[in-house]
Amino acid sequence: MPASTDPAVADSPPEPKARAPEFYKPDSYNAEESVGHMMRRITTMLGQTVGNRMSEPSGPTFPQWAPLYKLHLGTATTVAELARECQLDTGAMTRLLDRLEAKGLCRRVRSVSDRRVVNIELTDEGRDAARQVPHVLCGVQNELLEGFSREEWMQLKSYLRRLLDNAQAVSARGENNDNTSN
Repeated sequence: MPASTDPAVADSPPEPKARAPEFYKPDSYNAEESVGHMMRRITTMLGQTVGNRMSEPSGPTFPQWAPLYKLHLGTATTVAELARECQLDTGAMTRLLDRLEAKGLCRRVRSVSDRRVVNIELTDEGRDAARQVPHVLCGVQNELLEGFSREEWMQLKSYLRRLLDNAQAVSARGENNDNTSN
C-alpha cells in the first residue's frame, strides 16, 4: 500500500522540529563574543581595507567597489538589479550610482527597447577600476588568512557555508524562533 494511503501514517503526528543548540544564553550573552558580531566586524574591516586600497582621489570608496565589480561582471545592469545584488534598497543604490557617475566611473543609459528602464554602463575608467577589485580582494583576504593552513581554510569555508545555509533556512521560514518559549 502506498505511504500516502496508509492510515497509520496519516494519523501519525508530524515530525518534531529539531531544536537549535543553546550555545548562547540571555543571562550570559556577550555580543563581542557572538559569531554574528565577529563576522560583522570581519566583513566591515575587510570592506574598509579593500576600499582604502582601491581609493584614489577619483577611485571607488568602500561602499562603491562592490556594485562597480558587479557591473563589470554583468551580474546586474539596472539600478533594481544592482540593488538586489548588493542587498541595498533602490534609493541607496541610486545615491551610490550618483557618486560613481560623478567620479566618471559609470553612466546611465536609457534602454532603447523600454524607455522606463535605465541601464548602467561602466566607463573606461570604471572598467579599469573594476578590474582591480579581484586583485585587491585576493590580497586582503589572503592577509586575513595569515597563519591558516590550506586544510584550516577549507574547514573554515565549510563552517561558513553551513552557517549561511542555516541563516537562509531561518530567513525562509520567516518565523521568530525563540527557544525559551517551548
